[in-house]
Amino acid sequence: MSLFQMAFDYAAPVFLITSPVTSYADQIFSIHRTRSSAGFSLDIPLIMLISSILKIFYWFGEHYSGTLLTQAIVMIVVQMTLLKVALDNRPSAGVRNGIEHTPFSSGNSDGSSLRPYEFWQWKAAKPYWMSLGYFVGMLTVVHLTPIAQSQLYISLLGYIGLAVEATLPIPQILANHRSGSCKGFRVSVIAAWILGDTMKMSYFFNSTETIPWAFKLCGIFQCVCDFYLGFQFYFFTRNTHSKTPSHSHSNSLSNAFSNPHSHSNSLSHAFPLSASHSRSNSQTAGESMEQNGRWGHHEKDIRMN
Repeated sequence: MSLFQMAFDYAAPVFLITSPVTSYADQIFSIHRTRSSAGFSLDIPLIMLISSILKIFYWFGEHYSGTLLTQAIVMIVVQMTLLKVALDNRPSAGVRNGIEHTPFSSGNSDGSSLRPYEFWQWKAAKPYWMSLGYFVGMLTVVHLTPIAQSQLYISLLGYIGLAVEATLPIPQILANHRSGSCKGFRVSVIAAWILGDTMKMSYFFNSTETIPWAFKLCGIFQCVCDFYLGFQFYFFTRNTHSKTPSHSHSNSLSNAFSNPHSHSNSLSHAFPLSASHSRSNSQTAGESMEQNGRWGHHEKDIRMN
C-alpha cells in the first residue's frame, strides 16, 4: 500500500464525518447573527434529515461503511440545529414589494399552498418536529416486522434515502432561479458542498470499505447539481455587480424628474453665479437710466435760463 493510499484512508473518513459541521456551521451562525433566515430554503434540513434517517435504517440491513453511518448520525444533529435556528428566526409575514409574503411559502399568488396540508410550510414550529417523530416511529415499527428481512426492502431504503439526498441542491437552485439571486445562501455552503463531493467521489471509488452502488450513483447526480449551483451563484453575483451602477443612475434621474421643486433648487445651487450676475446687470441698467434722467433735467434747466 502506497503512502498516499494510507493517508487517504485515514484523512477521507475524518473529512466525511466532520463535513456536516464544516458545511453548515457558517450558515447556522449567519442566521443566528442576522436574526433572519430569509433566502434560505427550509427544504434543505428536511431533505438531509429524511435522507440521514433512511440511511441509518439502511445500515441495519446492509452494514455498509461505518464512516458513512457516523456521518449520517452527525448530519442529523447538525440539521436539527439548523432547523431550530431557521424556525426561530423566520422573517415576519406581511407585505413585501406590494405582495403578501408568507415565510418559506411556495404557494400560488392567491395564497393557497401547492403542497398538501401545507406540508413543511407551517407557521408554528411544533408540526415540524412532530412530523419527524412520526416518520422515525413509522420506520421503527416496520423494521420490527418480517418485512425488514427482505433484501428488496433494504435496498429500497438505501436508494430512496440516497436519492433524496441527491436532490438536496434542487430546492435552492429553484429558489435562486425564482428570485434571480443567491441572497441569503452562503457561498461557504456551496464551497463546502463542492469540496465534499470531490472527496466523497474519491472515497466511494477508492476506499477499501464496503460502499454500495446506491451511494455511488446518487453521489454522481448530487455532484452535478452542486457544480451547477456553484455556476448559478457565480452568474447571479456577476449580474448583480454589473447592474448596480446603472440602477443608482436611473434612481437619480427618476428622483430628479419626480420632484421638480428639488430639481429647480438643484439648478439654483448649481448656477449661483449666473443668478447673481443677472441681478448685477439689472442693477447696473437701473443706475444708468437714473443717471440719464438727471442729465436730461440738467439740460432742460440750462435752456430755460
